[in-house]
Amino acid sequence: MQPVTFEDVQAARQRIGDAIVLTPCAKSPALSEIADCELYCKLEYLQRTGSFKERGAANALTLLAEVGGKPGVVAASAGNHALALAYHGKRLGLPVTVVMPRFAPLIKAATCQRLGANVIKFGESFAEARQHADRLTTEQGLIYVHGYDDPAVIAGQGTLGIELHEQLPELDAVVIPIGGGGLIAGVAVALKALRPDVTIIGVEPERMPCYSKALEHGEPCMIDPVPSLADGLAVGRVGERAFLTARPHVDRVVQVSEAELALAILRLLELEKAVVEGAGAASLAAVLAGKLPELAGKRVALPLCGGNIDPLVLRRVIEHGLAVDHRLCRFTVTISDRPGGLAKLTRLIADADASIQEVRHDRIFAGPEVTNVQVDVVIETRDADHAEAVRTALKAEGLLH
Repeated sequence: MQPVTFEDVQAARQRIGDAIVLTPCAKSPALSEIADCELYCKLEYLQRTGSFKERGAANALTLLAEVGGKPGVVAASAGNHALALAYHGKRLGLPVTVVMPRFAPLIKAATCQRLGANVIKFGESFAEARQHADRLTTEQGLIYVHGYDDPAVIAGQGTLGIELHEQLPELDAVVIPIGGGGLIAGVAVALKALRPDVTIIGVEPERMPCYSKALEHGEPCMIDPVPSLADGLAVGRVGERAFLTARPHVDRVVQVSEAELALAILRLLELEKAVVEGAGAASLAAVLAGKLPELAGKRVALPLCGGNIDPLVLRRVIEHGLAVDHRLCRFTVTISDRPGGLAKLTRLIADADASIQEVRHDRIFAGPEVTNVQVDVVIETRDADHAEAVRTALKAEGLLH
């Protein structure tokens, strides 16, 4: 097995041409202020199907179309790779079959079908979906296109690195999400060839540190899949070719928690007006969590890799992010169950400049004192200090212990 080279990436750039979007990479003043460095967001969620995966898919399918790709291609994917194959397969006239685990987001499966792909839901894990896709390659003579370990796919993802160099020639560092490793492998090869002193940093979810485990063992190894907000990164095993290609060029790898991912999604939504999925927000999560202090004052690029987040998941993430940010707080108080008891509580909260979001009475489990009632309250506050001020006011009145 040979690593992907810079020449492969250059050829991919010429091959895919206008088939993908040259996405903007502008400085974010708001994010730069809170991160203490110059942050530039590469808006990959503006690709036609909402993620960087189009680069690799376009390159791989164009190569197959040139040599005749009938009866078509197949891939196992939880979403973005499938979307990219469906779109570019339709554009190039290649039949596409995608096998998705049963837990794959409904919106991604529906979009793949709308783009003309044959969507098969199979298995409770990515590994089971992959096994079924492998059977289809044998039974139907389809060509398997790996989402992050195919050399043409890796080379296609590397075109993002060439664009970063052209858009930010003075770039100091780039922070890249890692799942299977295809993106960081391609981008690292390209950037290190064009500017060897640029720092390449990888970010992976704490729940699925596939690349870090590969570093520990010296080779890719399987870890038990665990659900993550960054579902696009939770692949279980980094690709062999991706690891071989990336390892000499990646300078550092850090992990981020689920709470940090949720907060990064919220920050992008509020400050950049950008809807980004968990995997796409991982690079910002690492910066905001203070895990990369060496980047202070430097020019840093963040590829916002994808925006295909389920609307229902987004709603929960926003609420969780607000809780992590101490802007939604929940507490239980004991008040009088007689007239005026609830009014006293709401007046105290209003006097503290907080806003009540939800109130729920609990008389059944409030204890034997029939004149009292427990009330669960969710309030909106400005920050942690404001939330603590509300708690202090309630404690002073004996409502909160």
